[in-house]
Amino acid sequence: MSEPPRVAAIDGLTHRYGGLVALDRVSLEIPAGQLVGLIGPDGVGKSSLLGILAGARKIQSGDVRVLDGDMRLQRHRSAVCSRVAYMPQGLGRNLYPDLSVRENIEFLRASSTRDERSATPASPSCCAAPASRSSRIGSRSSSPAACGRSSASAAR
Repeated sequence: MSEPPRVAAIDGLTHRYGGLVALDRVSLEIPAGQLVGLIGPDGVGKSSLLGILAGARKIQSGDVRVLDGDMRLQRHRSAVCSRVAYMPQGLGRNLYPDLSVRENIEFLRASSTRDERSATPASPSCCAAPASRSSRIGSRSSSPAACGRSSASAAR
């Protein structure tokens, strides 16, 4: 019997900020085709985990596979960039508040594609997108999220 498809598999992931342990030997599988939520109080590592899954944060310890590839490999991070949207908190202030989350994503995706075709480097090489705490796809928010690119690139 074959394994069920998964979007991500994390094994023994640890991430620290100085002496603060944000993620401590986390192991998790995220199945394909499912709606998955990551819920918890501030400071428990949700944003760190999502940043690592998106390739925007460096893997310090453990294994992370996203879309069937090792996120330690620049080649894989670049290959999956167009398929991963990362929306960190706080950066949504720079987006268009009159657009829905989906509209911001579509606008920035189109802008990114145009920049890549013209060979004008508009941003670093990893997908990352800003978001507000209340944003979700298809909703309206005063600080919507979008799929853009972040300076927190996979090069870190």
